[in-house]
Amino acid sequence: MTIIAHNLETVRARMAAACRAAGRDVHQVTLLAVSKTFGPEAVEEAWTAGQTAFGENYIQEAVQKITQLRHLPLQWHCIGPIQSNKTRLVAEHFDWVHTVDRLKVAQRLSEQRPPGLPALQVCIQVNVDGGPTKSGVLPQEALALAQQVAVLPGLRLRGVMSMPDLATDSIATYALFMRAKTIFDDLNAKGLALDTLSMGMSADLEEAIRAGSTLVRVGSGIFGGRPKSA
Repeated sequence: MTIIAHNLETVRARMAAACRAAGRDVHQVTLLAVSKTFGPEAVEEAWTAGQTAFGENYIQEAVQKITQLRHLPLQWHCIGPIQSNKTRLVAEHFDWVHTVDRLKVAQRLSEQRPPGLPALQVCIQVNVDGGPTKSGVLPQEALALAQQVAVLPGLRLRGVMSMPDLATDSIATYALFMRAKTIFDDLNAKGLALDTLSMGMSADLEEAIRAGSTLVRVGSGIFGGRPKSA
């Protein structure tokens, strides 16, 4: 067994234990392997071990990787910030986008999604910390953005993504994730029919799953430490 395969097994075991503790079915939570800064060979090794969904932060690096691995049935998620001049690359190459935090980006993705591709699966990013320098729409603005994104052609609104700073302890971490879950539930109560709550990473996936996450994003827990230059 390779190191990546072993790490995947370990992460899946953690997820299963977290689901049991929360009284949830393990099939309700998807593992997204965050492969940024790692080459296509690492992705292919993870795919051989049964992983099919991969998250990327750096768009140009990701496009090269996606192109090199087109022979594999992989699902690609953009989980990094999107500048306006990069929306075309995202629209043309990715299957999912987790980081829509303003209408302008969503509109550009909608306009630039090639008509021959399935709808781009989209999450709005919500800033549950409330910090002015953090990416994501503020909670009180989430409904307006979600409603605007939901009607754009070429996009399918799937849910909410949140990436709060690491808190001081598990109780505080859980509380932050519950803020995102409350937003997710409120949007569903308004009739948006969302099914994806993207939150939780290597260090806090247990708290995220307890709070209701349906997708956890794990990078170092699978691929190891990232290069210092990344």
